[in-house]
Amino acid sequence: MHNPTNTSVAVVVATYNGATYLLAQLESIAQQTHKPDQIIIVDDASSDDTISIAHAFAAQHPEVMVVQNETRLGYIKNFEKGMLLATANYVALSDQDDIWVPHKLKTLLANIGDQMLAYSDSELIDANGQLLHQKMSSIKNQLAYHTPIMYAVGAWAPGHAMLFKKELIDKAIPFPTLVTHDFWLGFVATCYSTVVYVNEPLVHYRQHAQNAIGADTTKNKKASLTFTQKNEQARARMGLLYNKVKETGHKHAVVFEKINASYSSFSLVNNFRRAKLFYTYRDLILAYKKKSALLKILFAVKMFFKID
Repeated sequence: MHNPTNTSVAVVVATYNGATYLLAQLESIAQQTHKPDQIIIVDDASSDDTISIAHAFAAQHPEVMVVQNETRLGYIKNFEKGMLLATANYVALSDQDDIWVPHKLKTLLANIGDQMLAYSDSELIDANGQLLHQKMSSIKNQLAYHTPIMYAVGAWAPGHAMLFKKELIDKAIPFPTLVTHDFWLGFVATCYSTVVYVNEPLVHYRQHAQNAIGADTTKNKKASLTFTQKNEQARARMGLLYNKVKETGHKHAVVFEKINASYSSFSLVNNFRRAKLFYTYRDLILAYKKKSALLKILFAVKMFFKID
């Protein structure tokens, strides 16, 4: 385990109409065995009692800063706003409705080493806080990410379980809205270092009807998009990733360049190149998915006919 010396931590809590669960989460943050130096609550123009709960908590905890948006920014830009207010050496992100295990920050700090970002497993709980006896790692593989290729079509390193160095924020801004903030943080981190995985559930991740992003991967968030819109979104997303990898000078920028070029059309040549690239890098690209060797090959074949 690593014991960094400059271990000041800022926790950024993004809120929106989260009055039901917010206090329990804030208490779990304040009661960490490694006490956070800053707790930054950024409220996205809530219409319930969220802001009054935040202010009452701040009155009892001098490390707490409360910021309220006059108009809604959306959760990605809300988190970005909070991250830019952080002055500590390390930053952790918090949803408004989870519960942190008391040694979460201490454990992530001990494991991050010289890398940009570390994250842990999570235990799922229901709306009432009861364990569902299911971990995030039982839904998708959770693992260390050592190349941006592992983020080409997806990843499973959630923001609520992350701790990262403040310098990562400077490398990640401005946060795009094509992908989630935690996906972007993890992806950018792999352009410079390894994303460390701690195989221990350090968050009780609450599942309820109002989750902004939950663990239910059966929800089809793209169902309302047309075929053309899905393709345009996929092309824009791959272009975004390629441009960032190219900007950082990562050795695998050439792979993203080839994938990005193959997304430009459904010509026979592009289809073949795309399928070949996904076949060649299938174990990296699909590392986070619980797929057999055969299903990984079939995924690559599928990429002859579509883009993802």
